[in-house]
Amino acid sequence: MKQYEIRWVRLPAPVGLRPLLLLTRSPAYAYLTKVLAAEVTTRVRGIAQEVRLGPRDAMPKPCAAKLDNIHLIPTTSIGPLITTLRPERVVEVKRALGHALSWSELMGA
Repeated sequence: MKQYEIRWVRLPAPVGLRPLLLLTRSPAYAYLTKVLAAEVTTRVRGIAQEVRLGPRDAMPKPCAAKLDNIHLIPTTSIGPLITTLRPERVVEVKRALGHALSWSELMGA
């Protein structure tokens, strides 16, 4: 498991299995039992707190990582890898997280 991977994650009912973007720094997966992850959904609103994803990102259909919806999840609930974000998408994730948390230092120009 690594930071900026999108993986299948089993969330408590009624949500169930869904893709999430892993946010916790990569070395921490070796010892943490819970990590941060953002929801990935097909409900795209076109707001600054989202990162749009699609087939160019190895996602099966248009969707968005929602940095407004961050979860603390047990590492035992993390399943198979879907894709790993490209570096230019990582920059967008940081900018979206800056908007979600109102951190102007990360919002960019």
